[in-house]
Amino acid sequence: MTHPTADRLAAAVGRAPARTGAFRPGEGAFIRGRPLHEACADGSWFGLALLALTGRRFAAAEVALLETLCTYTSYPDARLWNNRVAALAGSARAPAGLALGAAVAVSDAYLYGGRPILECYDFLAAHARLDDVALAAAVEAHWRAGRRLGGYGRPITADDERIAPLLAAAGRLGLGGGEHLAATGRIERILLAGGRGLKRNYAAIVAAVCLDLGLSRAACEAFVAILFVAAMPAVWCDAAEARPAGGLLPIPTSLLAYEGPPPRRWTPP
Repeated sequence: MTHPTADRLAAAVGRAPARTGAFRPGEGAFIRGRPLHEACADGSWFGLALLALTGRRFAAAEVALLETLCTYTSYPDARLWNNRVAALAGSARAPAGLALGAAVAVSDAYLYGGRPILECYDFLAAHARLDDVALAAAVEAHWRAGRRLGGYGRPITADDERIAPLLAAAGRLGLGGGEHLAATGRIERILLAGGRGLKRNYAAIVAAVCLDLGLSRAACEAFVAILFVAAMPAVWCDAAEARPAGGLLPIPTSLLAYEGPPPRRWTPP
């Protein structure tokens, strides 16, 4: 990270320079140098988000595939780790905005959320173009260094039910032949042949698609932040409307195993 000089800081006083866009009251909004209402005349929310994020207009098939990455993992199940935050907030009668903000924040998790995707992004960016022998050596070196290989392995079950439909969607859209997407399968075969039993999971597909479509690491990280959002309003609303306050996953005190000091009689001073 570079630090701005004093001159550059002084030049920025009272200004908020940005490459993404600007709002001029009464005149309109601008995105990447173009009037927003013209640039997004097709009304595509996802297309707008990608244009603002990257400054690039994606093809319809590319937009559809990136959107599919979100829809195919938006499970409206309140038991899931990030959805549970939104649902518990609804059960506590917290506002929807607060609930969704907290649920998005915990989606950036080391084990299940955005971190494995970025780890896989980094590994694929560095090694996807290697031949099979060199790639196998890179995987082995990564493993021997004690580093986790994001995008491979899954708790409870080795199979990820999202892989087949995502690959099928990529194929239908004509985007199934990317070199990074292909590399995820090559890495899986290397891991299985080495007896490690690790199959690629959803994180590997997301990282590969982002690389194949030219998203920078920062753009990938920003995109990953919204992957699970579609299901969160539903679980918040269900907990807020259909259950009594505090009625989601209640824990009675009878289930608690207390091992601390015994009860004491309180004597007023």
